[in-house]
Amino acid sequence: MNPLLKITTIETLYYDRIYALHGLSLEVKEKEVFAVLGPNGAGKTTLLKTIAGLIKDQPKKGTIEFLGKRIHRLKPERISSLGIVYVPEDRGLFRELSVKENLDLGCWGRKDHGGIRDDLEYLYQLFPILKARSKQQAETLSGGEQQMLAVARAMLRHPKLLMLDEPSLGLAPKIAREVYNALSQISRKGTTILLIEQNASMALGIADFAYIMESGRIVLEGTPEELKENEDVQELYLGVGADTVSPKGWRLYRKRRTW
Repeated sequence: MNPLLKITTIETLYYDRIYALHGLSLEVKEKEVFAVLGPNGAGKTTLLKTIAGLIKDQPKKGTIEFLGKRIHRLKPERISSLGIVYVPEDRGLFRELSVKENLDLGCWGRKDHGGIRDDLEYLYQLFPILKARSKQQAETLSGGEQQMLAVARAMLRHPKLLMLDEPSLGLAPKIAREVYNALSQISRKGTTILLIEQNASMALGIADFAYIMESGRIVLEGTPEELKENEDVQELYLGVGADTVSPKGWRLYRKRRTW
């Protein structure tokens, strides 16, 4: 079966001179959860912005295909209309508007009023706090509630591919788990998810497949089980066996990566 999203050796530049992505390739299969893990500065956000068409005239090289059609360098609104919805790190909410008004904006252009009612009922079951806070301004919500609102608004657009930038960033562990539990339910209903994260344990907990990204490149890929067994992933991303005593016995060192 052909992948939903196929990226082949793309190179994204800033100011036509600074490489953020170097020959990066990956595939996303339909109805699965794919995670891209990596440290700050790895290029993860640049990857999502490149897919969404938010960096003008990029990628400079390579191809991006969605549903078998090339979409690289298309305008963001055109890419969005194909079913790719991007939730940025700052959540992209209209903070001065209420929760309900933000959700209404997610329905913009839809004429299936019955479908909208059903979708809202489902999302209120998924995130009950949004119904309770429907008249409250978005900027007064907690970080976790804002993340829930951003995901709910995105789902009202019926995405074929939901892209999330650091959905657990700044959230308390309990709230982050609630958000990830909701993402698992969304995935089980058939929405394909591509998320980028620094919280490897949480992302690998729901992912079907994952990529490790460093310095604008994919350095490792595999199922969550395969990555959890990798010593470098354990040390660098899962906090297992981080430091080792030197053979000389007088200082600590870190094992050289194998990628």
